[in-house]
Amino acid sequence: MDSKTKQMILSALCKHFSVDPVGLGGSGESDVKTLYSNVVKASGKEVSSQNNDEVLKWMEYAEGLSKDCFAALEKLNVELAVKSVVLGDGLTPSAADVAVFAALHASVIGLSDSDKEKIPHVIRWMNYIQIKEELTTLFGPISVKLPQFDFEVSKSVVKVDSKKTAESPKPLDKSEAQPSTKKTEPEEPKKKAAKEKDAKKEKKKPAEAAPAAASKETELSVSLLNIQVGLIRKAWKHPSADSLLVEEIDVGEGKVRQVVSGLAKFCSPDDLTNRLVALITNVKPGKLRDVMSEGLVLCASNEDHSVVEPLLPPAGAKPGERVSFSGVEGKAEEVLNPKKKQLEKITPHLYTDESGVATYKGIPFMTSAGPCTSTIPKATIK
Repeated sequence: MDSKTKQMILSALCKHFSVDPVGLGGSGESDVKTLYSNVVKASGKEVSSQNNDEVLKWMEYAEGLSKDCFAALEKLNVELAVKSVVLGDGLTPSAADVAVFAALHASVIGLSDSDKEKIPHVIRWMNYIQIKEELTTLFGPISVKLPQFDFEVSKSVVKVDSKKTAESPKPLDKSEAQPSTKKTEPEEPKKKAAKEKDAKKEKKKPAEAAPAAASKETELSVSLLNIQVGLIRKAWKHPSADSLLVEEIDVGEGKVRQVVSGLAKFCSPDDLTNRLVALITNVKPGKLRDVMSEGLVLCASNEDHSVVEPLLPPAGAKPGERVSFSGVEGKAEEVLNPKKKQLEKITPHLYTDESGVATYKGIPFMTSAGPCTSTIPKATIK
């Protein structure tokens, strides 16, 4: 490992432990384990022996990485498919995450787009660490160019058998054509007229139903939702509900929005602070247990709802920008109407794919910096 990479690891560790790097000596001669130990000692924080041993193993891993380390990245991608961080508590990164991030950064940004697409969990994790640890000033953004998605609408074709259509109707026998009694003769034209009238009504029904069907399809479009990138400035426990957290979220309006979320069982306030989220901002404001809420944080959930986490926009996404969906156009409702159950009709089409990318009917949630993601593949989103 070159001295420049070691210096980046030292800087990132100092940021993680809130330590001034001045006085810690140079990084050229020291190995990564020694750098870590020096930073921990300078921080004055106590680290359990078990946790320290685990961190040191990852420090050794970081030091062993070379610039040509794609095989190691693929192995790390498999490991990160089932967890949010390499070592930590839930969503909270450890010093190991910071050191491995710093060791990998230069190699990852140098990869081709096709190689980046092969390690989606590593890219998602690096985006998260950069945001969570506020490392943007130390490291450049990690950009991922996604493949273009082409969508084709298939049309149903009704085949008509021209041979059968051309055939003339079978002539009636004289006995069939001739009425049996004089009484039925005046009734026959009436019946024929009634049948023709009914047939016209039946033909009109599909044409009348077409606008209604189109209206329903428009109503179900995700374009009705105003999903924006938000930055959580502050989070705290709800004063009267153990399952709820309250967040102040910046969506570029010049003021923060207060939002109540049912995340207390899955995230701590510290986990959410300074984290980017995908926020529906056009839900009708209302109180949840006497606390006003002005938005809905979109979260991914596994099948039994035992793991829940907010969707993560990529590093570089700007608070306030609207999440878009390729090929889906439309203006968002000013305020969603709860009586129409618009949100309830759209959310069944929101889910993460096998790589953890958030989608609407398979179309990624896109920002200017890339897609929104989750550590939970094939999850429901609501």
